[in-house]
Amino acid sequence: MRGIYNSVTDIRRKVFSEIAKMAYDDVTDYAKRIEEIPYEILPGTKAKYRNSIFLERAVIGERLRVGMGLPLREMGEYGALSDGIEESVIATKYYDDPLVNIINFACHGCPEKKVFVTNGCQGCLSHQCTEVCPKDAIHIVDGHSKIDQDKCIKCGKCMEACPYSAIIKIERPCAASCGMNAITSDEDGKAKINYDKCVSCGMCLVNCPFGAIVDKGQIFQTIYSIKQGERVVAAIAPAFVGQFGPTVTPDKVKAALMELGFADVVEVAIGADLCTIEEAEDFLDKVPEKQPFMATSCCPAWSVMAKKEFPQFAPYISMALTPMVLTARMIKKDDPNCKVVFIGPCAAKKLEASRKSVRSDVDFVLTFEEVMGMFEAKGVNLLSIEDVTPLEAGTNDGRGFAVSGGVAKAVKNVIEKKHPEMNVKVQAAEGLKNCKTMLMMAKAGRLNGYLLEGMACPGGCVAGAGTLQPIAKSSAAVKRYATENAKKTSDESQYADRLHELAEN
Repeated sequence: MRGIYNSVTDIRRKVFSEIAKMAYDDVTDYAKRIEEIPYEILPGTKAKYRNSIFLERAVIGERLRVGMGLPLREMGEYGALSDGIEESVIATKYYDDPLVNIINFACHGCPEKKVFVTNGCQGCLSHQCTEVCPKDAIHIVDGHSKIDQDKCIKCGKCMEACPYSAIIKIERPCAASCGMNAITSDEDGKAKINYDKCVSCGMCLVNCPFGAIVDKGQIFQTIYSIKQGERVVAAIAPAFVGQFGPTVTPDKVKAALMELGFADVVEVAIGADLCTIEEAEDFLDKVPEKQPFMATSCCPAWSVMAKKEFPQFAPYISMALTPMVLTARMIKKDDPNCKVVFIGPCAAKKLEASRKSVRSDVDFVLTFEEVMGMFEAKGVNLLSIEDVTPLEAGTNDGRGFAVSGGVAKAVKNVIEKKHPEMNVKVQAAEGLKNCKTMLMMAKAGRLNGYLLEGMACPGGCVAGAGTLQPIAKSSAAVKRYATENAKKTSDESQYADRLHELAEN
């Protein structure tokens, strides 16, 4: 749904905007204010999206709570919308597990995977669908094909054989997008997340057409920190290029963020360059003498998936700090009293920033979509804003981290620049299902000597759950910007001392 402004997008944007307004305004009674917002977002008495205005407002209410970092209310127990809000009115991160949540009464209860015959069936003489079915699940009834769902194994052979494309397969969109098979059904047929499997990539929340899946937010606490007079610095991920509109230049994005109250804006591509150097050193030191292959560490959802599904490979994932952490450490090394907000495309980064080893480096995490809500709340006109001091230039390699294959390419470039005689073999996978396949190949010994790059989101970071634009469009914008505005490769001599300084911090 990225790039298509629809009703789900509209609701999400309004919720983010109202949370931001509540933080920017001098509110004296937050409990009262949050109770009022659903009636302002959805005024009147007639439902607009669902069959009841009361249901619509209840969904908005839960979205507001989650956007404030608060837990969903228990459906079977009394609880005010404002319960716990005072505890979340703080200038530090407020987070209560889990990150990704399903609003049960907003879930449509979509059918699980099912193959069925539509009324487009012409009852043809060849009835190829019955001939190819390996389970004898299709029979001709009253001149038309009919599938016995108890026998059907959803292989799809009948779909391929039908000359009229009259047989289709439907699947719950959230489950279809989940590379961890973490979404099942409860006793009422509503979607349910198995948190033992979930890696918080966020693909389910951007693929649910009913807007029933939400992730916890830190918009309010970020703005509250700024309002408290703290120096808050934004570290913006390489995928930001083109996210806020085709004519909104990176320098305009920096100016707009400073209008929101940020003290400075730093491009995370610099941290990506540092990460490139560190992963290159890791690879040269360990492969193949100490381990058969090495996997990149930048994508938190991929990293968690690998450790969950293939625990024997955990030592083979690079120990390099991610670009987000390296950039935050760099900022705080130069400005110890500031707070750092990572702004990016990724939901899983919110969990990474909550790890014990990272908490002191990254104070808040916001997605591009959440920041767009802040722009609307503050009335920032991205088109007419004047440029300020340009962003500090990263390299082509560092900015390329935003697209699938970019991390491995950057590390390969650095290694081969230092060792021209080497030919580093790389394998990249995007989407968790494909990442699993890649690790199965590694398990079989087919990728020994390789550098493996995994990206949880199909397309890379430009396809993250917090992005705003179509994936192909974003990928092209990032590649064009990197090529036209950055140095070609990471300069090890420039970054090595800085890297070791930050790693020891």
